Amino acid sequence: MNTAPSQPNVPPRFADCIAACQACVLACEGCASACLREPDVQAMARCIALDRDCADLCALAATLMARDSAHAQALCALCAQACDACAEECGGHQMDHCQACAAACRRCAEACRAMAR
Repeated sequence: MNTAPSQPNVPPRFADCIAACQACVLACEGCASACLREPDVQAMARCIALDRDCADLCALAATLMARDSAHAQALCALCAQACDACAEECGGHQMDHCQACAAACRRCAEACRAMAR
């Protein structure tokens, strides 16, 4: 069921996945920024790197879906992998921003896997 807000000119079959990708971009960017303010930023280096990769891939996946690109399905598969890696890393940290990011990444990975089929 499509629960995403209506987006003009976006193919309806992509709406939920685009919304999940956009939410994941925001969660990952917020997490990376918050991790940079942690007392031991070096300990958060992998988290920050995965946040940034995940955010970039999610943004690109949303863009390709919005334009109904022939490459959207393949990129969604890659996006799901990046989201899984980010969710695993963020889920290992107790900070609220990491836990929120992990949850957004899990939702996005699920949506992207469904889109990649």
